[in-house]
Amino acid sequence: MNKGFRDFRVTFLNPPFLRRFSRSQRSPAVTKSATLYYPMWLSYAAAGVSREGFEIDLIDAPADNINISGVIERAMAFTPHLIVVDTSTPSIYNDVAMCAQLREALPESFIVMVGTHVSALARESLMLGTAVDAVAVGEYDDTIKELASALSQGVSPVEIRGLVLRDAKGDGGFIDTGKRALIDNLDELPFVSPIYRRFLNPHNYFNPNALYPMVTITTSRGCPYECIFCLYPQTMMGHRVRTRGIDNVIAEMRYIVEAFPEAKAIFFEDDTFTVNTNRSKALSEAMIKEGLRISWSANARADLDYDTMLAMKAAGCRALCVGFESGSQLLLDGMKKRVSVEDMHRFMRDARRARILIHGCFMVGLPAETASTMQATLALARSLNPDTVQFYPVMVYPATVAYNWYRQEGLLQSQDFSAWLTPSGLHNTVIRTHDLSSEQLVRFCDYARRQFYLRPRYIAYKLWQSLGSADELRRNLKSAKTFIRHLLRGSDV
Repeated sequence: MNKGFRDFRVTFLNPPFLRRFSRSQRSPAVTKSATLYYPMWLSYAAAGVSREGFEIDLIDAPADNINISGVIERAMAFTPHLIVVDTSTPSIYNDVAMCAQLREALPESFIVMVGTHVSALARESLMLGTAVDAVAVGEYDDTIKELASALSQGVSPVEIRGLVLRDAKGDGGFIDTGKRALIDNLDELPFVSPIYRRFLNPHNYFNPNALYPMVTITTSRGCPYECIFCLYPQTMMGHRVRTRGIDNVIAEMRYIVEAFPEAKAIFFEDDTFTVNTNRSKALSEAMIKEGLRISWSANARADLDYDTMLAMKAAGCRALCVGFESGSQLLLDGMKKRVSVEDMHRFMRDARRARILIHGCFMVGLPAETASTMQATLALARSLNPDTVQFYPVMVYPATVAYNWYRQEGLLQSQDFSAWLTPSGLHNTVIRTHDLSSEQLVRFCDYARRQFYLRPRYIAYKLWQSLGSADELRRNLKSAKTFIRHLLRGSDV
């Protein structure tokens, strides 16, 4: 091994912002249900750099409640040569300011920002301050690995694809090294879960779709569907689906079961776990064959067939997160959802037959939204009656089709990215429609949540569910701890 490799250190940082700020989720915020995502993509990059022989540190400040001074102290003790900083749209100003403090404390370190926001607005993000040396655009595993290798050997990174660099001439210019190709063979990537085990506390992370505590991994990258609002396919992972081999996934699941005795579940954070139903069945059959007895959840679409659900259920699938979005077929077609309201009803009937719980996602404020279509969405949610639901005004992010449409129509009410959150860190509404104000969208979501969750029938169901299982009771109590307060109070998105 090159001597520089042994001496070269890399810090991966999910920077401090708000307590339990879930930067890695598709709509970053502090959530009402206490959801907190693992810093999965940052951890994947850390795993790749570690496998190359570099010494690494991974800091998840929002999860561990580490403040700025704590991060600076830990970084100075580790003295990294390269610092990789995760970002998001609502936290970008904070993240750039954090980089400035890192630069002051560690003037010789190379600082690179990663994530969806800087992938969408690389130059604009670099122009927010002078402390950051580069931005990694898109899927950044190999970009960061090659950057660490180049810097450790004193080689300029200008030949590394996937970077936008601050020009060393100091004239305010930037160097775009060109687009990096997506990773074809995901089996070549190291497992992400050993990085979690080494640096993170699984009890910090929570997703109401899964039993608690859980471990989040992914079995694929990319999504073939083109929903106008969906963030990761449009900024980082693309629309071309790439999958891990079934043996590769099974091996990591086996590791998780052995290395995380506290874990009650695995959450597969694929954009659409069920995009290939034959693969979903084959993976489920492999779980059964290997005797992997652990609950799991995943993201799915409302066109999944009953036979696949049965196979998944037999393998331990407890719940699916599904974007129903709207009760209006006009709006569904406009967002390129490629699913019908009839499909949704069939899907829910099949999910009940298969005994799989469903978390339903619904949004308002889409193009052509009216008071009537919002009522149709609430009626659909009540008719489908999933295990849990969420109602939000559509959240739009740079580089998505939705963001560009609202901006062009004059319906994007702020370009101050801090406005994407309320003062307490909850999702804020920065869009309106031609017919509805932001305030009307927010009020309707508050109303819809109460109409769904405060039904006597639903409350009785949740009490029955909690009494029937200690794991379900633990999950419901953890989610309800903060959610009920917001539900009764309303007013926030």
